[in-house]
Order: sequence, then C-alpha cells, then structure tokens
Amino acid sequence: MDLKQRINKDKLPGHIALIMDGNGRWAKQRGEQRIFGHQHGVESIRDTVRTAGEIGVPYLTFFAFSTENWCRPVEEVETLMDLLVKAIQTETPELNENGVRIRAIGDLDSLPEKCRIQLEDAIALTSKNTRLTVNVALSYSARWEIVNATRKIAQKVANNELSPDEIDDTHFQQALETAGIPDPDLLIRTSGELRISNFMLWQLAYTELYFTPVLWPDFRGKHLIQAIIEYQRRERRFGKLKCQPPATINEVK
Repeated sequence: MDLKQRINKDKLPGHIALIMDGNGRWAKQRGEQRIFGHQHGVESIRDTVRTAGEIGVPYLTFFAFSTENWCRPVEEVETLMDLLVKAIQTETPELNENGVRIRAIGDLDSLPEKCRIQLEDAIALTSKNTRLTVNVALSYSARWEIVNATRKIAQKVANNELSPDEIDDTHFQQALETAGIPDPDLLIRTSGELRISNFMLWQLAYTELYFTPVLWPDFRGKHLIQAIIEYQRRERRFGKLKCQPPATINEVK
C-alpha cells in the first residue's frame, strides 16, 4: 500500500515544525565539508514542502538558522547566508505557482542586507497564497522570542495600553513571532538527537515529538508521511482523562 493511503486525512496535523539536523555529519560521512551537507539539505526542504502540499498540511516551520549559529566559523556562516539567498531566488517562483506562502520568524534585522531583501521580496510575492504556509526560522531562538515578547508587553503597560492584570496567555501569544499561526501539532527532529534546542519553547507545550535517525539531507516526503502516521497513532489528551471529550492544542492555551 502507498504510504499516503495510510494517512487519515481527517486527522492531519495542522502545523508541523522541523528541526533539520545532521547536515554536517552527512557531509563528513562522504569526506566533504559541512556546507556540502547544507547544499544537499535544500532538496530535502523542497521534497518536504511538496509532500506537505500534496497531502494537505496547512503549516510547516523549518528551523533554518538559530541565534547560536552565528557563533560558527565565519566562512560557514557566510556560505550559509549565500546558500539561503540562492535557495530563495531559485525556489520562490515555483512555490508561488503552487500556492505556497512564505513567512519568516526570528531576528531578521540581524541578517545580511542582501539576504533580508531577498526574503522580504519572497514574502511579499507569496503573501496572497493560501494552500500552504512555510515559515522559515532565521536568526531565531525561543528564549530571544520570549524575551522580545515580554518587552512588547512591558511597553504596552508603560504606555497605559494594557494593565498587568490583563496579561494572559492570549496577550503573550499575540506578542510572539508566530502570532496568528496555530501552535505545532507535531515536531520532527532528524539525525537521532533527542532535544528541541531552544526552538519554539512556548508553542511546543503540547506538541507531539517525533525523532528519527535519518540525517536531514536524506529526509524525503516518505519520512514526513511516516512521522504523520506515527502521530496519528497517538492519543492526545492535553491533560484531560480518556473519558473526557478530546481537546485541540489551541484549547489548552
């Protein structure tokens, strides 16, 4: 049976987040530099997006570059930024034709100007698309995001736009980078590492976690489908008992 036929379309995750890990190890296994793995990881993103669009997943978020990644060797960072620019230039026309909307989360002001301009152009070009939203987390960390959200709320309080007693989960959610986007139902991390690495700490509170030993450059649509099938086997109670009516991830905020 085709893997896609095993998916229950009525129980698709509405939002899948992906930590793309293993590029460096994949390259090392082939006697190549780390950037070789990053280059081949672009095809994994392409196939994952294509598959998600085909089966009807409405949101994907890729953890592409963390704030901690700025500490890597300068040559690797510069090459990664160049690769990002080229990938945006190459992939955006096809994504736009296929109804994919591009968004970005993170400290985008810290990106090189050329990279930021290309990203802003892609976001503007695809802004009307509704088939699938692809979020790219760049210069992002969850702790940075939470601190930044706290500053926004504190400024509202200082401006007498909000009282401390009014601050609740909803206000905080609206101050996050992902405002307006549902929390992930499923997180996939490749390469066998069993951690979430400062990624979407607030949003992942009730997310199902799926870890695979597959290194990111080898990850394809079939692996995405396998993760979704495993996700659909799980019972999500969000703190409730089995006998209680099922909840959704956004009902527990």
